[in-house]
Amino acid sequence: MGSTWDCSKQHIVLVGMMGAGKSSVGRVLAQRLGRRLLDSDEMIEERTGQTVREIWNAEGEPAFREIETTVLAEAVAADEPSVIAAAGGVVLSEANRAVLAASGAHVVWLLADVELLLDRVKNGMHRPLLDDDPEGTLRAMFETRESLYKEVADAIVSVDNRTVNDVAGAVLRCCA
Repeated sequence: MGSTWDCSKQHIVLVGMMGAGKSSVGRVLAQRLGRRLLDSDEMIEERTGQTVREIWNAEGEPAFREIETTVLAEAVAADEPSVIAAAGGVVLSEANRAVLAASGAHVVWLLADVELLLDRVKNGMHRPLLDDDPEGTLRAMFETRESLYKEVADAIVSVDNRTVNDVAGAVLRCCA
């Protein structure tokens, strides 16, 4: 981690907790690099014709995670380099971590303080994991996922006290 890499030929995959800004930063990166953005939540919704919440409620977390794995594998297998905004829980699956490791993609963990995440997601109707206890759930999720994000990340970029453009610039500075 911390080294620079050539971003011209590889995918850039943004990972991090819900609310870290993966989709927003991904849009800016895609525009600056002249690439398409592949947002896993949007890809899942397009594939199924259902929202994330609808899938979660009707089919449960295992079914959602299975679709998430398929979408990730398809995104990193695409020939054209893209910016990929991965779902927050993508690192929970050992298979997904292996896909990321084998893909040659540059994985950037967008690290955010839990208080910032809570502020950003408090009104998020499409976040079924936060229905009962948003703060407690976010803290527990971060504790569970922190080491997994570190495992897959080629670089870590803090989003705290930064604009979306600043974060995108920090990601680009990781590139040679």
